[in-house]
Amino acid sequence: MKPRKIKKIIPGKDGIDGAGVKLVRLFSHDKAGDFDPFLMMDAFDSIDPKDYSEGFPWHPHRGIETITYLIDGKIEHQDSLGNKGAINDGGAQWMTAGSGIIHNEMPINSDRMRGFQLWLNLPKENKMARPGYGDIHKSDIPKVTEDDNIIRVVSGSYKGTSGAFQGKYVNPTFLDISMAAGSKFELITNTEETLFVYILEGSAALADSKDAIAHKNVVLFESGETFLAHTQKEAARILLFSAKPLREPVAWAGPIVMNSEAELRVAFAELQRGTFIKDPKY
Repeated sequence: MKPRKIKKIIPGKDGIDGAGVKLVRLFSHDKAGDFDPFLMMDAFDSIDPKDYSEGFPWHPHRGIETITYLIDGKIEHQDSLGNKGAINDGGAQWMTAGSGIIHNEMPINSDRMRGFQLWLNLPKENKMARPGYGDIHKSDIPKVTEDDNIIRVVSGSYKGTSGAFQGKYVNPTFLDISMAAGSKFELITNTEETLFVYILEGSAALADSKDAIAHKNVVLFESGETFLAHTQKEAARILLFSAKPLREPVAWAGPIVMNSEAELRVAFAELQRGTFIKDPKY
């Protein structure tokens, strides 16, 4: 079987978003083509509430899904569908913006605020799908224990274990893999799918490399049938994502991602007119 080789190693860049939230931008506009159908990924990790307390006040999205995964902390949210609640330690939120949604995400002061948000593109025929919301609790996420590894299956499936959430339009595999020191993890993959990992904790050697890659790096892989990771003297926690690319035009402005500039102009005109939200509940 053809092993996947490392294509790129991308260190995150410090940034600020929302109303002043300090984060690490792992990839965005300039690399979205490489990560298709994944568009953007931001990570955050702080013990200082000043870094995140202003949060992300009300803002729109259209044409994408957002996946927020919280390792530590608490984030309260509201949206134009009427959903109101919180993401807690180990939980996640899977939001389908579709035709249009307006929401806010407000972190609550915690001992540590750590997690990420990933944007997932929607296929052309589903850009204007009805908005939806998925609330994923820590207890919803199945765990598979193999030797010294624990694999949390957030979406997709792993060796017959279905994840806590299954995407309706694009259904990525999302695994949260905890590896002990001196352990190995191997996964058979669909060679057609884009695959990347984010090293959340520790360090791991990937593919045929003998050198460990440190945490807070994204590693994008070439096509292939198997993914391999192994740890040395240090344990690691790796977040793995894979999905089939859409290979469609991307027109992107701020929180809205469509297939053409004309569709973007329509979206922003509707925001100005107050006709952006299509759901009658709003």
